[in-house]
Amino acid sequence: MHKYLLALSAAAVLAPAAASAQQRPVLTAQDYARAERFLGYNTSSLIDGSAGQPNWLGNDRFWYRVLTPKGSEYVLVDPARKTRSAAFDQTKLAAALSSASGKTYEASRLPIRGLTYSPDEKNIAFSAAGKAWKYDVLSGQLTPDAAPTAPAAPAANGGREVESPDGKLAAFIKDDNLWVRDTKTNQLTQLTTDGTKDYGYATDNAGWTHSDAPVLRWSPDSRKIATFRQDQRNVGSMYLVSTNIGHPKLESWKYPLPGDKDIAMIERVVIEVNTPKVVRFQMAPDPHRGTLSDDISSSGTFDDVDWSPDTRELAFVSTSRDHKEEKFRIADASTGTVREVFTETVATQYESGQGAINWRYLPKSKEIIWYSERDNWGHLYLYDAGTGKVKRQITKGNWLVTKLLRVDEQKRELYFLADGREPGNPYFTHLYRIGLDGKNLKLLTPEPGNHQVTLSPSGQYFIDTYSQPDKPGQTVLRAADGKLVSTLEKTDISRLTATGWKAPTPITVKAADGQTDLYGLMFTPTTLDAGKKYPVIDYIYPGPQGGGVGSWAFSAARNDNQALAELGFVVVVIEGSCNPLRSKSYHDACYGNMAENTLSDQISGIKQLARQHPYMDVNRVGIWGHSGGGYATAAAMFRYPEFFKVGISESGNHENRNYEDDWAERYIGLLKTNPDGTTNYDNQANAPYAKNLQGKLMLAHGLMDDNVPPYNTWLVVDALTKANKSYDLVVFPQARHGFGAASSYMMRRRWDYFVQNLAGAEPPQNYEMKPVPDPRNAVQ
Repeated sequence: MHKYLLALSAAAVLAPAAASAQQRPVLTAQDYARAERFLGYNTSSLIDGSAGQPNWLGNDRFWYRVLTPKGSEYVLVDPARKTRSAAFDQTKLAAALSSASGKTYEASRLPIRGLTYSPDEKNIAFSAAGKAWKYDVLSGQLTPDAAPTAPAAPAANGGREVESPDGKLAAFIKDDNLWVRDTKTNQLTQLTTDGTKDYGYATDNAGWTHSDAPVLRWSPDSRKIATFRQDQRNVGSMYLVSTNIGHPKLESWKYPLPGDKDIAMIERVVIEVNTPKVVRFQMAPDPHRGTLSDDISSSGTFDDVDWSPDTRELAFVSTSRDHKEEKFRIADASTGTVREVFTETVATQYESGQGAINWRYLPKSKEIIWYSERDNWGHLYLYDAGTGKVKRQITKGNWLVTKLLRVDEQKRELYFLADGREPGNPYFTHLYRIGLDGKNLKLLTPEPGNHQVTLSPSGQYFIDTYSQPDKPGQTVLRAADGKLVSTLEKTDISRLTATGWKAPTPITVKAADGQTDLYGLMFTPTTLDAGKKYPVIDYIYPGPQGGGVGSWAFSAARNDNQALAELGFVVVVIEGSCNPLRSKSYHDACYGNMAENTLSDQISGIKQLARQHPYMDVNRVGIWGHSGGGYATAAAMFRYPEFFKVGISESGNHENRNYEDDWAERYIGLLKTNPDGTTNYDNQANAPYAKNLQGKLMLAHGLMDDNVPPYNTWLVVDALTKANKSYDLVVFPQARHGFGAASSYMMRRRWDYFVQNLAGAEPPQNYEMKPVPDPRNAVQ
């Protein structure tokens, strides 16, 4: 009797809750499938007229692949003759390949890979159907490529190689020493003999980078190699443990942290190849640092070194541990003597450009082109290489140079990319030319939009692809003076728009200071009802080395921003202060205080947008981000809990004392301990503020993340647990930093979390994302 009454009472209490749950809006699998149609793998296949990367031939001729509604076409362009024609007869090649392989191939979907032209351009070589082929362009004859191929070098340990400019040698690391392989005979030559574990040559294994690729720079004549011996013997290690059946495997590598007494140091050398000889530079070791970003090989080669054409000298830049001091030096490649030319010291952190190193050594005129933000904008300066004195400022104004593309020493002209000089969006990139005397600045790409430029080998022409985030563009060929030679392709999105797709809306708001213009993109449902209220999701990547928008060129999809919007949200991406591509002061707004992370700008911007668009519900704001965005998301939830209600923090570097030394010491400064035992890093950690959590927070991390080690998230988990705060945790045992194969699963969990906790709806159970390849890319 009593048990029955107790059960009845419990049922009566639960009934209203159950009824309430049933009243929540329900999203079906069909709703999710409709949103999935707006992801990149479903939208990119509907864009036509997009030209691929140019492949240069002799006399500035080039070929490229262009996507069409039926498949793709291979196009050959001759700038001098102003001709655009088929690179070869695709119908004949498809028939020949079908006959030779026993499979049927369509002309518009040729499954060819690694296509190259012979020097005389009469034959093309490629791989298809698991074989190598040679095709005579004129006769249409297809034959198996019988060119002798040397077997793989057995002593290269499967490591990556760096080929010499003449293609005759390939350098690689074996047993901590540097070797070269003759690419024709496979004969191996050992160049160094004293390399040992953690004290080897050309090694690429400091911090989050740890590969077997050699870091070096060949001389133009292929007879010398500029590299270093890296000393990591006393550097602390990082550890990851595998998840598997049986004994776990320990992954260990050198990973210095901020404040460590010992970090990776490099001892610079030049190695003579023909008769192996190591020339050691007569200087103290340099920190493993670069002017472009965190790593000394972030551009894919040995950064901050520049050979003189005669290979007698090697110019290089030494970066201090905190990135505040840059020393320009020139070494005698034969003796190792080093001359210090000049030093630039900055208050925060120095960088040599955006996406490219912008300094050049000009030995013929004994000059140096140097990049500096000393006047609050990134500009080029001309130095006297003999005296180390500034001769003049080459570029100037309230805009910044991003990439120096070409130096024409004979005409004494520079070709460079820059942002912010033209009216409108300051993130749009244009190509310019200017004299080394700082005169005759000329805009070479006049159309509004973001320009992506590729120079021809001779510098007489360039290919220009331009567009805007909401406007597809075209690809054109121009002469070096900017004159239009021909229009190559026009992007066609008619098949995309026919599906109901719409472009994001460019937005401009004021920063938290009420004065600075901020730019971004807003994504709304294609079925937007302005009379309704929509919760807001803020996608954030605060940098400071990049931004949330990414490229400002046209794109059919940006992450899952539009897909989330289709589920009933307004998604915003705001490039706040602390991000690059604006002034130095704008970029340095968060220097030494990464916890700010543009968050005040995000809040200010969202409130302004909500006043402009009443359908935005400023009382229901969520936020998510990955890596630095994961850090910013947790910081937002802990530091602004009244504004941000739901957050998803992926792979966040929540404790920068536990993240790679170079990144933190560059943007925060060296770790300093105060008399009371506190440090300048304390207030930037997320864990101490976890007790402030009010909303719903999901944390996600891969257990094999070798960029941001997972213990960064475990510190936050531990703090939340101790503070008795509820949270959600997603762990990927096999995943690295970007989640890899688990990315689709994480995306679905992200959708579910916002649908449930921000929109107050029920998602479909265990919806499965199904990425599909572009059908125009034929498989082997």
